[in-house]
Amino acid sequence: MEKTEERSKEQRVLEYYVLCARLKDMIRTGWKDWRVRRERVESVAEHVFGVQMLAIAMKSEYRYELDIRKVIFMLAVHEIGEAVIGDLTRFQIGPEEKEKLEHEAVHRILGVLLDGEQIEELFLEFDARRTKEALFAYQCDKLECDLQCRLYDEEGCVDLTRQEGNRTMEDAGVAALLKSGMSWSEMWLQFGRQDYPYDEHFRAVSEYASAHKIR
Repeated sequence: MEKTEERSKEQRVLEYYVLCARLKDMIRTGWKDWRVRRERVESVAEHVFGVQMLAIAMKSEYRYELDIRKVIFMLAVHEIGEAVIGDLTRFQIGPEEKEKLEHEAVHRILGVLLDGEQIEELFLEFDARRTKEALFAYQCDKLECDLQCRLYDEEGCVDLTRQEGNRTMEDAGVAALLKSGMSWSEMWLQFGRQDYPYDEHFRAVSEYASAHKIR
């Protein structure tokens, strides 16, 4: 492979763009696992858009004191590793193995850009979740998925009686919540509140979505 500085600007722009554009056609694995029945199902790229829009709304309404432009940039690149490794869920691969694969992929993808090192630092900041921007972005990432669940559930896209081979249902936490009588989306919203470090505002939005139709 040519060194970054030996490629033209046009080559670098297009190589990066083409790699990331794969996410437009990559359907989110969770929706495939749960047999979401819908003509159009969310891609990874559409999830990235949704997370950014949620971040804008959360910043607006709850007046977080943080750099929202930095958050939006973080969220723009937070899934780019999946262009190489695919959309792997926590129910398919351990966190340490996924982190290793994803970091290697991100390094490769951003390596084509002259500013790649600075962008990679932003990605790693998001992944570490130690700054207020990174933690806010992480909460947006997790809540957005559960809100999309709610939207699909309201459309009747998931049949819990037709989930043969769905390994996610074997997870003890998921199974316990479903056995309690919760709907698919209520289960995921509750799972998120139990499993993720939501602050009071993210928890409030999640609880509201559990109790109301959101469309």
